Amino acid sequence: MNKAIIRVVCVVVAMVLSGGAAAQGTGSTQTTQKTLASTIDVYVFPTKGQVATQQSTDEADCYNWAVQNTGNDPFSLTKQADQQAMQTEQQKQQAAQVGKGSGARGAVGGAAAGALIGEIASNNPGRGAAWGAAIGGIAARRRGRQAQGQATQQVEQQGQQAQAATAEQIENFKKAFSVCLEAKDYLVKF
Repeated sequence: MNKAIIRVVCVVVAMVLSGGAAAQGTGSTQTTQKTLASTIDVYVFPTKGQVATQQSTDEADCYNWAVQNTGNDPFSLTKQADQQAMQTEQQKQQAAQVGKGSGARGAVGGAAAGALIGEIASNNPGRGAAWGAAIGGIAARRRGRQAQGQATQQVEQQGQQAQAATAEQIENFKKAFSVCLEAKDYLVKF
């Protein structure tokens, strides 16, 4: 087959794939499909006149190369980040339960201690129990709120660390992907 015919076929295929043939003569706006690179927020421009089909092939090749060389697939990492965010929210809800009921437990313990002290000090265990229950309940609730705050803070820090690690893996993938495309004469930004 003649090289000129092959070029024409490639141009026609590229136009059809990009929607150019469908929009021609209709006066409607042209819709283009997102490229593989643009779906992961990497923007690629052909510097040597590569046609759209060649760019798609090169992007697919570089995508596979970057996955093999980094061990990371950005689509899997994005799903992983979403799951991590959901898990962090669930753990925060569980952390909110830390310390629940501590006021009642503290009041019971305080009442017992207060009754004993009231009996010894003033021969009035009921009054000592009442004071002990109040003091024990207040102290226990304070400790419960502190434990709840610490648990929530720890969960948030772990969630942020997991999200940062995933973002770093995606960033490393984008670097490898970009290097490959630049070696194939594309201008790449992310």
